[in-house]
Amino acid sequence: MSSENEQDGDCGGGAPEQLALIRETVRKAKVPKAKPRTWRGAALAKELPVARVVVNKGVLHLDQFFDYAVPEELDEAARPGVRVRVRFGAGNRNVREGRREGGGLIDGFIVERRAESDYEGALAALAGVVSEEPVLGPELLGLARAVADRYAGSLADVLQLAVPPRNARAESKPSPEPLPPPPAPGAGTWERYGKGPGFLEALAGGGAPRAVWTALPGPHWPDELARAVAATLASGRGALVVVPDGRSAARMDAALTGVLGEGRHAVLTAEVGPEKRYRQWLAVRRGAVRAVVGTRAAMFAPVRDLGLVAIWEDGDSSHSELHAPLPHAREVLLLRAAHDKCAFLLGSTSCTVEAAQLVESGWAAPLVADREQVRAAAPRVRTVGDFDLARDEAARAARLPSLAWEAVRNGLKTGPVLVQVPRRGYVPRLACERCRTPARCVHCAGPLEAPDERALHCAWCGRGEDGWHCIECGGVRLRAQIVGARRTAEELGRAFPAVPVRTSGRDHVLDTVPGQPALVISTPGAEPVADGGYAAALLLDGWAMLGRPDLRAGEEALRRWIDAASLVRGQGEGGTVVVVAEPTLRPVQALVRWDPVGHAVRELAERAELRFPPVSRMAAVSGKPEALAEFLAAAELPGDAEVLGPVPLPVADPGRPRRTGDAPPGESWERALLRVPPGSGAALAAALKRAQASRLTRGVDPVRIRVDPPDIG
Repeated sequence: MSSENEQDGDCGGGAPEQLALIRETVRKAKVPKAKPRTWRGAALAKELPVARVVVNKGVLHLDQFFDYAVPEELDEAARPGVRVRVRFGAGNRNVREGRREGGGLIDGFIVERRAESDYEGALAALAGVVSEEPVLGPELLGLARAVADRYAGSLADVLQLAVPPRNARAESKPSPEPLPPPPAPGAGTWERYGKGPGFLEALAGGGAPRAVWTALPGPHWPDELARAVAATLASGRGALVVVPDGRSAARMDAALTGVLGEGRHAVLTAEVGPEKRYRQWLAVRRGAVRAVVGTRAAMFAPVRDLGLVAIWEDGDSSHSELHAPLPHAREVLLLRAAHDKCAFLLGSTSCTVEAAQLVESGWAAPLVADREQVRAAAPRVRTVGDFDLARDEAARAARLPSLAWEAVRNGLKTGPVLVQVPRRGYVPRLACERCRTPARCVHCAGPLEAPDERALHCAWCGRGEDGWHCIECGGVRLRAQIVGARRTAEELGRAFPAVPVRTSGRDHVLDTVPGQPALVISTPGAEPVADGGYAAALLLDGWAMLGRPDLRAGEEALRRWIDAASLVRGQGEGGTVVVVAEPTLRPVQALVRWDPVGHAVRELAERAELRFPPVSRMAAVSGKPEALAEFLAAAELPGDAEVLGPVPLPVADPGRPRRTGDAPPGESWERALLRVPPGSGAALAAALKRAQASRLTRGVDPVRIRVDPPDIG
């Protein structure tokens, strides 16, 4: 310090103390918070000064558009489709200089620019434009609105599913230039289907055929789907394929690369990561890529000039969204096909009742192979029932019949053997002890149950059943279904100690296995693909799958069996499948004949007679007993609506996993099923939405609503 500074510091004698006092005062003072930008006094855009915005508020009573003023500075950036930040919840009391101020900042999308607002009060100004990238086009907005209305949900909730979160790095990179349309592909293995080549020709010619495709077993379905996509691209249009999981998406990715080459398709799955996924999504939105394959979130992919929507394995539970409003990918693609007037393809090795209804109604045409092709591609299926198990010494010793031991032993000579073990935790239902016919309610045909060995009652309508007897054989004795098969899998490992044992399940799912001899033990849906196909397959404890207390138990069991059996070599190559289930049951017979379509058609006829979905529309409403009673009393349901129940739901244990719609742990909830005939589904959804919005407005406990629940017991 210089002498000059020393003199200045000593002047007055109290400067250091004053500086310390000032510092302490500043330290204690409340620093005023910077007010966010309100655009107070700012000039508005000269043309179209009003922006209509959908805000990110998923509550039903706020399911509408809100108008905001557009400052002149944001005029160029605030285009329809861009993400914005807006103030929400200020009320009418905070108005200054003609602008509403206050409220919390939330995200939203501009859907329209207008010259004036329908709202007569003061408007708040847009707080800012998050990105100038338009991500919400009119087609996607219309689709989201239709999905929200169908499932009694809000537009904001659907948009959260349809538009992925922003990634600035991905957004800053340009998308590649679009490639010219590829040439039309050859028919390939589509020749095995009578109308297969004609379907591809219609796609390549710009047509919009609609088909339900029952695929032959074997490894060819990814290539066949890829050829359908290539034919659509050849017509100058886009294509969208939705598959149930990442493993199927990887197979489709490889098939599309083989048919189309690099750079012509995008893969939208969670496995690729948020940045890459958003970059791929932007390439689709910008028109750089015209073909998309992905899991259920891809059902909203904004494909330009959509010419084909396709879904593989529509019966898989992965296609049902777990977030509000819980849409199903099949129904969303049906909406897109109707709205965009594009082609539709529903493919599976099995056949759901919904697929059979599309054909039965004439909306879609069947795309199947003749019986000679089916016999050549399918493995030989053999059955083992309870009577065989009772007489079999090997079955009594190890819970496996001699036929199964023989199939495993012979299969291991030439390749791997698949063993499908039902998942643990299926809730057993009751069936006739003599003929195994499921016990159903005489009033609504719901499944009967007797928890803790109490009196019989219906799981749907709650009515008691005192004098039950079997409608098939007249028997009066009931039995519970078999559960669990882990011990059987362990027995197989001990019986063949020199053979490698591989497992595939929830904790560790294998994609592929080598073609060498091995035992592959898998839960349903986790079966890996074997190089060259499996030599044999065992489908164990069929009652554990058929015994689920659900309307779709037989359909789901058959689908799981066919999915596993489709991985086995054809009968001409020695492929054998052994199913351990009562041979006389309808799903088992359908598997033996390899006739999933016939099974689905018969199921559809029975559901039509009993007024079950999909012939009727249904919604499940659950909540606390008093809340559910108030909701049902207040809801203005259609005149043709029928209420089944309510019935109590099982009380969930705190430590156990919960499914969508389950009650919170420890709480006692009830559920009612609402059923309406065809044509009243939209009215039912609208009534449920109004009643739920009313409860939210009044601040009372809401109930849970699920339109078209996949599992209704």
